[in-house]
Amino acid sequence: MHDSETIHPIPLAVPAEPGPLRRAFAQATRIFMGHVLPPLVIIGLLVLVWEVLGSRPGASLPAPTKVVQDTWELITQPFYDHGGNDVGIAWQLLASLKRVAYGYSLAVLAGVSLGVLVGQSTWALRGLDPLFQVLRTVPPLAWLPISLAGFRDGHPSAIFVIFITSIWPIIINTSIGVRNIPEDYRNVAKVIRLNGLEYFGKIMLPAAAPFIFSGLRIGVGLSWLAIIAAEMLIGGVGIGFFIWDAWNSSRISDIILALVYVGLVGFALDRIVAFIGRKVTRGTAAN
Repeated sequence: MHDSETIHPIPLAVPAEPGPLRRAFAQATRIFMGHVLPPLVIIGLLVLVWEVLGSRPGASLPAPTKVVQDTWELITQPFYDHGGNDVGIAWQLLASLKRVAYGYSLAVLAGVSLGVLVGQSTWALRGLDPLFQVLRTVPPLAWLPISLAGFRDGHPSAIFVIFITSIWPIIINTSIGVRNIPEDYRNVAKVIRLNGLEYFGKIMLPAAAPFIFSGLRIGVGLSWLAIIAAEMLIGGVGIGFFIWDAWNSSRISDIILALVYVGLVGFALDRIVAFIGRKVTRGTAAN
């Protein structure tokens, strides 16, 4: 080999970076395989077992295919209105959600306020906590006769039941969050001489927010449970009344469809509160 000859290295092939479309597709595939597919498989297996058991002669409950067949009009026309209480299932759900919005909003305002008071004041903690612990063990429907006697109307009575059912976890979790504010935060507030309102907005709420939103998620679930039970007794428009009326008319398929909608709406409410909690707490709230 002559000295003048130069050996040139063979360039190695560098894999091309995947394009944005391919990366988005890969991410969507991971999300689907990790979060969407597992529940779909489990639900599919449960529906299959239900179909097999419900299709047997003499089965007590209808099979899924029978439920869809019996409730097809309710599924395809959820917003029909024939007057009075004869309305589509979407109107029934909206009526229940309206009551939940009123009762739950009142519970949030009162629960956070009382939770802050109990968390900040030892005297308030010793005086009010035993009362809260006793009242929170009262079943939701046990409050309904008292509320009917006081309000003499089903609509405000249902709202009161929602309020009194959902307020306790909000109070308890808020008070725990306030009591667990790090002492360093309190010392900083004293050093920079924050007034009460500034301390509440800049120190207390951000520090206690994960606990508060944990209570809010429990509260919204309890409020949805409470309204379904209350509407079965007070009558009128609402998904709880719809379920009770279907039972009295032996429309089992209608009840099953309503339960599916109740579960989906309850899940959506929990996800909405959890989403707001993640945004407010910058991801520190529980998923």
